Amino acid sequence: MQDVLILTTRVLSGADQPVWRDKLSQLLESTGEGIFGIDMDGRCTFINRAGAEQLGYAPADMLGHNMHELAHHSHADGCHYPEHLCPIFNAFRKALPCRIDTELFWRKNGSAFPVEYSSYPIVEGGVVQGAVVTFVDISARRQAEDALRQAHAVLEQRVSERTQALSEALQQLRELSAYTHTVREEERTRIAREVHDELGSLLVALKMDVGWLDKRLGEQPRRSTDEAQAMRDTMRSKCQNMSRLIEAAVDNVGRIITDLRPSILDHQGLWAALDWQAHEFVQSAELALDWQMEVAGAVPLPEASAIAVFRIFQEMLSNVGRHAHASRVAIAIRATPGEISISVQDNGRGAEAAAFEAANAYGVMGMRERARHLGGSLEISSQIGLGSLFHLRIQLSN
Repeated sequence: MQDVLILTTRVLSGADQPVWRDKLSQLLESTGEGIFGIDMDGRCTFINRAGAEQLGYAPADMLGHNMHELAHHSHADGCHYPEHLCPIFNAFRKALPCRIDTELFWRKNGSAFPVEYSSYPIVEGGVVQGAVVTFVDISARRQAEDALRQAHAVLEQRVSERTQALSEALQQLRELSAYTHTVREEERTRIAREVHDELGSLLVALKMDVGWLDKRLGEQPRRSTDEAQAMRDTMRSKCQNMSRLIEAAVDNVGRIITDLRPSILDHQGLWAALDWQAHEFVQSAELALDWQMEVAGAVPLPEASAIAVFRIFQEMLSNVGRHAHASRVAIAIRATPGEISISVQDNGRGAEAAAFEAANAYGVMGMRERARHLGGSLEISSQIGLGSLFHLRIQLSN
């Protein structure tokens, strides 16, 4: 650039040295940047071919014309750009060199393009003679910057969406955890009540009977033979009654244990447990049952997976019992070495799809989390008045 200024100064000063003119001409034509000179009135004194072509002119057509009016006359919005505010002209009028990359140059056909330009005053003998301006079309750079900004905006939007999704998922996880804790406490309360009401009363009755026996046995030596025999018969009857109370206590303990974890799941496996649970449910709920089970090709599941499938199935049936108000339920269970499919369909009142996506649909949320943990999915379809269908699919890996 310094060479351009020196050579331009010599040309403008009228130095008749062809060798410098040749070097200047070669330098101007060899660069891809636009270069032009202007005098103190802003008129073009020279311009290289690259600069003229970028502006849509032939070099000869620009000589002597005011360059601001020719190529720098308007802002991007089309408003007039006053000449006295032009940084190019201020380079020689106010001795203020500049480098600008936020403005436009205008072509002959009226179109504009973003440019980066520099304007430097030409000084000879301490007197400013004009200025030399270099410029380059930065349309490609602007497009790349715009694309980068758009990509950045899209990325920020995606990050924001993911952050929001994670925040919602975390909130749902907290709510599900709270719901699970509530259900666990309710289950503990129910078990405690059953133990108190059922086992407690039985054990109190047994304690009273044992106390009665102890007292009667202590009185036996004072009784006559006939009285002692009659008391032995009474105590035998009391022992038989105590035996019945003990049997009832054992039955209650077994029922409570089965509620907590069916022994059939451990002893006979998942499929027998599902069969038992389905028939136990429809019997207690007084529902008609359409039953299908095809598990001849099934493979045994790990204990944790079997328990998870059983709990999902329990929740499906529980949903029918609590919300469906159905008279019939159809259950289809199919298992192959590669897949498990369990569907529960009722003829109840149904619900809108939004009901199963609600933030407080903890039962559905829990089933889906368990299914997802097993590598499966839970699909739900429902129409008001036509019942609901819950379909669990689990793909099994080798």
